[in-house]
Amino acid sequence: MPSLQTSAENEPKKRRGRVLSMVAALAVLGGGLAVGGSLAYGSSDGAGDSDAVSKGAEALVQKDGFPAVLAAVEDRHGNVRDYTAGTGDMKTDADVPENGQVRAGSNTKSFTAAVVLQLVGDGKVKLDEPIETYLPGLIRGEGIDGKRITVRNLLQHTSGLPEYTQALGTNPFKIRDRYYNPRETLDLALSEKAAFEPGAKWQYSNTNYVVAGLLVEKVTGRPFGEVLTNRVIRPLGLKDTYWPKVGERGIRDTHPKGYGSTTPGGQLKDISRLDPSQAWAAGQLVTTPRDLNRFFSALLGGEVLNAAELKEMKTTVAADEGSPTPNTEYGLGLFRTPLSCGEDLWGHGGSIHGYESFSGVTDDGRAATVATTALSMAVAAEPEEMAKAHKHIQDLTETAICK
Repeated sequence: MPSLQTSAENEPKKRRGRVLSMVAALAVLGGGLAVGGSLAYGSSDGAGDSDAVSKGAEALVQKDGFPAVLAAVEDRHGNVRDYTAGTGDMKTDADVPENGQVRAGSNTKSFTAAVVLQLVGDGKVKLDEPIETYLPGLIRGEGIDGKRITVRNLLQHTSGLPEYTQALGTNPFKIRDRYYNPRETLDLALSEKAAFEPGAKWQYSNTNYVVAGLLVEKVTGRPFGEVLTNRVIRPLGLKDTYWPKVGERGIRDTHPKGYGSTTPGGQLKDISRLDPSQAWAAGQLVTTPRDLNRFFSALLGGEVLNAAELKEMKTTVAADEGSPTPNTEYGLGLFRTPLSCGEDLWGHGGSIHGYESFSGVTDDGRAATVATTALSMAVAAEPEEMAKAHKHIQDLTETAICK
């Protein structure tokens, strides 16, 4: 966050800077932190019904300017409905494929956290052990010491590790074909000073999950993507979800094209072909709305973790600093978002150039994922409008859940 000035005449500038910082932090690999005002997007007298979800999806296209919207909604009885709006290809005006593949962005963090917690359950990792134990000598920098940062701090975003994505810039076309080794992105972060003392506060940082991925590789002796595939994707039968190979830039199966812009709110251009190594264990996964619903339902339903590790994952800290949305909390790779209908939504969000999404499930078995084919920062020019567009994706997820 930028330092805050105190003079009254600088208040508009202060607010603009705060909003831009929040949105920028989520822009490349961001999560589900809510920003902006509350709006039951797509709600009507039958809020949450099929018509309301359809209208909400259309509003994301017509009002917010997203090229396309994909959604999958599952009720407590297991009935699933798919929704689409907009165009799957701005050049040919092709239909948006139902349940098409999208880049998951930071929804990947929930998968990564699940793998680490499985290793905890296997007795190979301890949550309150310093990361120094597993990656000796690696986490070092100004005010940064791996001996004082625990595995829990990483998964919980309370480590104080600085954010590396700011060094990547906001123009996706400059780095779309650039391969980043995870040690390289970590070095970008470690060149900055610590954001705060470990455990002192909560602050979202993609760097935490790059380190978590390196932890998995060190403990298992295998590539992170292989471990994730064998431990989560295959056992759950997520047939449309995969971990891209090194250097793989396309999306394998049927998908809507994703779009980016060189400047906020600028002309949208196809950015579907992208090297996702910039995200790695923090956001590299490719999936579909239905597969995300299946994953989060299985995760919260006890199919992925033992009861003890799932309890740890759902043990939360306040995560609404800098956001006007109250009571948002974060566990270990999992947001808890209170909904207007009295339910809690357990899930995550994800943003990577070309795609933005929000996904989650309730304790009674309802699930919803909404995905768009551009970032909020790509379709809106002003920080406040970016924040609103970002929030509208979450609002439509809430509409879909609150039936």
